[in-house]
Amino acid sequence: MSVLTLRHAPPERLDLSGINPARLAGLSEAEAARLPVGTSRLGLVLGDCFALALDGGEELRLAGGSDRLDRIGAGLAGGTITVEGDVGQRLGAGLRAGAIRVAGSAGPFAGTGATGGLITIDGDAGEGAGGAVHGAMGGLDGATLVIGGRAGDRLGDRMRGGLIVAERAGDLAGARMVAGTLVAGTIGDHPGYGMRRGTLLVERHGALLPTFVETGTQDLVVLRLLAKALDALSLDPRFAALARAPLARRAGDLATLGKGELFTPLG
Repeated sequence: MSVLTLRHAPPERLDLSGINPARLAGLSEAEAARLPVGTSRLGLVLGDCFALALDGGEELRLAGGSDRLDRIGAGLAGGTITVEGDVGQRLGAGLRAGAIRVAGSAGPFAGTGATGGLITIDGDAGEGAGGAVHGAMGGLDGATLVIGGRAGDRLGDRMRGGLIVAERAGDLAGARMVAGTLVAGTIGDHPGYGMRRGTLLVERHGALLPTFVETGTQDLVVLRLLAKALDALSLDPRFAALARAPLARRAGDLATLGKGELFTPLG
């Protein structure tokens, strides 16, 4: 396992999108230390902020974290990255394969544009997790994003595929969804605003839009398959139990295509 140990709090935001196991595999420690990561006139390189111990393997560990460490694992196509601390914005942006785990919390837009692989955040996530960055057409698009704490507003905004699981989320969860599945405990107001397709499965929610209509109770094969997928992720077993429970279904958002669905426990 290669290890990057944070020497001190970064004096500016760092772009770590090019720091991954494949990029480091063919480099000596001296060569890797010269990789540019700064985002301002300081011109920082990797060795300015991290002590390096490389073994050329497919596992990379960042010992120490900061909310100024941006774009960790962006475009990752294999291997694993583990962060012992917090990270900044756009964690795992465009992830294609492999796994990223953050022991702390993440900034906004974690998992944006990710098409494969697994992102696990043990703590909280900022707004737009699994969602589209400003001006982009889509958010999460096939990957799996697991958030152990609270996600901010617009979780899964413009999500196009994949799976998001969160303990809690703010307002507008699943807004403008095109496809995919979002599972959560408690979420805020107006879930599914503008959604065209996709599935929301939640224990509790805030105020609903009037453009979601009740369609009765459902016993669908897809929910049983979802329960198996949740079991495989080794999450809190209550999420899989929720997918197997008697559920009420609402269809929406009828102000758009209206083929989305919101499942909640009966009663």
